[in-house]
Amino acid sequence: MASTVHIPLVGGTADGERVTVELDSNGRPPLTHHHLGPGGLAEAQIYELQSGEGPDDEEWVYTWRGPAV
Repeated sequence: MASTVHIPLVGGTADGERVTVELDSNGRPPLTHHHLGPGGLAEAQIYELQSGEGPDDEEWVYTWRGPAV
């Protein structure tokens, strides 16, 4: 069973939400997270993994990079 971690989203429409992601064999989360908007894929947002920049000193955060389309 893979380990998971809760990572906050910073910026964009999902600012302040958290996502649960699986860690890879090296203990790292995925490099990007595609967050679906209310309109599904048409409103998806891309978040990029950053280290040590969380509002509560989390080890990882996903920072908003822009719309997926």
